[in-house]
Amino acid sequence: MSIELLSILVLAALFLIATVRPVHMGALALVAAFIMGTMVIGEDVDTVLLGFPADLFVILVGVTYLFALAKANGTIDWVVVKSVRMVGGRIALIPWVMFAITAVITSVGAVVPAAVAIIAPVAMGFAVRYKIRPVLMGLMVINGASAGGFSPISVFGSIVNGVVVRSDLPGSPGLLFLSSLLFNIGLGIVVFFMFGGRSFIGQRDIGDGVIRSTSRRTSPDDGAEPQSGGSGSRTSRAANTTVQTMTPSTGEPIPTESSLDRHKVFTLVGILVLAVAVLGFGFDVGFTAVSIAVILSLLSPESNKGAVSAIAWPTVLLLCGIVTYVSLMERIGTIDWLGNGVANIGAPLFAAILICFIGAIVSAFASTTGILGALIPLAVPFLMTGEVGAIGMIIALSISSSVVDSSPFSTSGALVVANSPEDQRDKVFRQLMVWGFSMVLIAPVATWLIFIVPGWS
Repeated sequence: MSIELLSILVLAALFLIATVRPVHMGALALVAAFIMGTMVIGEDVDTVLLGFPADLFVILVGVTYLFALAKANGTIDWVVVKSVRMVGGRIALIPWVMFAITAVITSVGAVVPAAVAIIAPVAMGFAVRYKIRPVLMGLMVINGASAGGFSPISVFGSIVNGVVVRSDLPGSPGLLFLSSLLFNIGLGIVVFFMFGGRSFIGQRDIGDGVIRSTSRRTSPDDGAEPQSGGSGSRTSRAANTTVQTMTPSTGEPIPTESSLDRHKVFTLVGILVLAVAVLGFGFDVGFTAVSIAVILSLLSPESNKGAVSAIAWPTVLLLCGIVTYVSLMERIGTIDWLGNGVANIGAPLFAAILICFIGAIVSAFASTTGILGALIPLAVPFLMTGEVGAIGMIIALSISSSVVDSSPFSTSGALVVANSPEDQRDKVFRQLMVWGFSMVLIAPVATWLIFIVPGWS
C-alpha cells in the first residue's frame, strides 16, 4: 500500500471514528499526524508542528472570543428583542427575524453551531407562543446560520478563503458570501411555504398577547388553532405574554426589553470596527478581533466573566487538528496524488459533482468545519488543471457541505431537535432527517448546475 493511500484511509478513519464514538475529531487528527509523521514517515515533532495553522488559531479564538463577550453582556439578546419589535409583531416575519439574526451573528464571527445553540431556544419559544411549527423555526435558524457563515470575517469564510490564498487559486470572498446568502434565502423561502408559514401572513401581535388576523389559518398540520372574534377581525389569545413564555428545553424566558447600556454600545461599535477594518482596510481578521475583544474586556471587565471559557475551543481543536493532518498529507504528496487522480477521470464536470456529493454526504454526519478544512485542500490539484472554474467549484463545494447541517445527525440539526417541544421532538427529528438528506441529493446537483457548469473562474 502506498503512503498516499494510507494517509487517505487514515483521514477517512478519523471521520468514521469521530462519528460513531464520542472522541473529538481534532484530537484524533493531532494523534494521527504525530503517529504518521514520526513513526511512518520519519519526521521529527518540529516538522509535524510546521503544519499547525497558527493564523487560523488566532482567527478562531479572536472572533469567537468577541462573540462570547457579545452574548455575555446581553448584546445578542438586545438585538433579538429590537429585531422582533421592528417587524411590529407580524407573526409571519418572526421566522425571518430568527433567520436574519442568526445570519448576522455568524457573519461577524460566531461559529455556526454556537449561533444555532443561542438562537434556537429563543426561536422555539416564539414557535410555542404563536403555534408555529418547530421544524419551520428550526430550519430558518439553521439556514440563517449557513447564510452568514461564509462572510469574509466568518469562520467558514476564513477557512475557505485561507485555503484559496495559500493555494494561489483565484478567489472571490465577496462572491462566495453573496452566493451562500442568496442560496440560503432561497431555501428559506421554500421552507417558509412548505411548513406552514403562509398561514401566518396577515396575523399580528401588537404586544398585548392577542393575535389579530384578517386571514384564517386552515391547516391543522401547520399548527393552526380555531379563531374567534368580530366579523371584521378574528383574534386569539397567544399562549403567554412575552415575559411568561419559556423556551421549551431550558425553561428560560424569551429575551425581553433591555436598555442599551454602555457595554452593549461598546460591543456594537467593536463589531462595526472589525467589519470596517477587515473589509475596508485589509486588517488581519484574527488579531483585529482579539484586539477589540481585549479592549472591550478592559472597558467592561464585569462582562468578561466566563467569556474566555465560552470561546469555541472544541471548534478550535477540530480545525487545528484537521489542518495539521492535511498539511502532513501535503508534505508527503497525497494532495497532488489524489488531485491528479481526480483530474485523470477524463470527465471534469463529473469529477466536480462527485467532490460536491462527497462533501455533502460526509458533512451530514460529521462537522462541516472539519470537511471544509480537509476536502477543499484535496480539491486544489484538480482545480489547478483549469478544466473546472476554481471560483465556481469552491462556492459549490462550500454550499453543498454547509446546507446539509439541517440533518439531525449534524450539530446544528441535533440542537434544533433538542430545543423542540418535548412532545414534538420525534416528529421534528423525522422531518429534519427527510429535509437534511434531501439536501444531500439536491444541493450538489443545484450548485453544480448554477456555479460549476457555467464555468465561474
